[in-house]
Amino acid sequence: MRLLAIPAFVAVLCAAACGWTQLVDYQWTDYEWSGNPQFHALLHGHLGAFFDTASVEGPSLLLRAPFAFATLSWGGGSLAVYRMVALPALIAGAVLGVVLWSLRKRAYPQGRGGLIVVALAAGNPLTLRALNFGHPEELLGAALCVGAVLAAMRQRPWLAAVLLGLALGNKAWAVLAIGPVLVALEQRRWAVLTVACAIGAAFVAPFLVLGHASRGAVLAAGHTQAQFQPWQLWWPLGEHGHLIRGTLGDVKIGYRAAPGWIGPVSHPLIALLVVPATVLWWRRRGVASGSSDVLLLLALLLLARCVFDVVNNAYYHLPFAIALIAWEALARERPPVLSLGAAAVSWLVLVRLPLMIKPDAQCAAYLAVALPALAALAWATYRHPRSEPAAPAVPA
Repeated sequence: MRLLAIPAFVAVLCAAACGWTQLVDYQWTDYEWSGNPQFHALLHGHLGAFFDTASVEGPSLLLRAPFAFATLSWGGGSLAVYRMVALPALIAGAVLGVVLWSLRKRAYPQGRGGLIVVALAAGNPLTLRALNFGHPEELLGAALCVGAVLAAMRQRPWLAAVLLGLALGNKAWAVLAIGPVLVALEQRRWAVLTVACAIGAAFVAPFLVLGHASRGAVLAAGHTQAQFQPWQLWWPLGEHGHLIRGTLGDVKIGYRAAPGWIGPVSHPLIALLVVPATVLWWRRRGVASGSSDVLLLLALLLLARCVFDVVNNAYYHLPFAIALIAWEALARERPPVLSLGAAAVSWLVLVRLPLMIKPDAQCAAYLAVALPALAALAWATYRHPRSEPAAPAVPA
């Protein structure tokens, strides 16, 4: 426990710094319309309004609702609720950072850069972007998915099932973690999948039965004109010459109009990617048997999600970055230079460049980086496995 004191301090410090700098106000964020009204209704006992007005983020709101109720004990207002429901994500990132440090220390006692791993997991530039946009659930989902894969690698099936189920309840993109979890397990795969789906359904079903979450999800997938972003593969298929407005009514100069068919197609396509990717892994490598390369499979799927999603945002890359950090922490004794580079390049291409270049150039810059990264990840994922150090046990 004394050895964990320093990484725990670094993790808490990074998470606190992210929260302190980004959770200043929720106005002009997505949380203003997809979180604040729903939590206000829930805390005042209006369950019908909570389920009726919930957007696609509804199940994640339900998952984090206990932290919202905690504000009632001191009479906190809407800003306190906003900060409290981001707390589980910050805690999850910090805990994951400490776990990765511990596993890395056991695998590479002389390895360097362990505290960099902690800092990147608990708070990196993409974490700042997710909090700034009002989406802490991206960090929470990333930590849960990586945690589920780590538990499966260490043959802890029920822990993997619970973490995967919570991830599925948090955000729908967590289905991409199902394949990596299953190939990492040596037994009880169907039981783990059943339990995980049951836990996820417990958070999703109330919205399908009592509210309009399913309808909101369909609309979010189909209404792409205001959310058709340059940082994805489908951008060249859009058309110029249309007046495109953002969700706040602002005119998007230089943006293209999305093809009508692309919205309903892109999200199911992303979800289905897990099937061929997992089957190919199985044919080439079989059961992961503790290999950290299964985290590369997760990183590959999460980056593919970004490239193929018409609504791609900078914070969508946070789960990919967390999975890459976890793989590099366990697979390489050197400092996590790839993870540092990925975080820096993502910030440059997705946050800084859009302030200086037009949307078509943004697409070109993004694809120039993302497509080679996808190819490199695919090669590294499906290559013949190399010898690795013995997998350390997860601390109790």
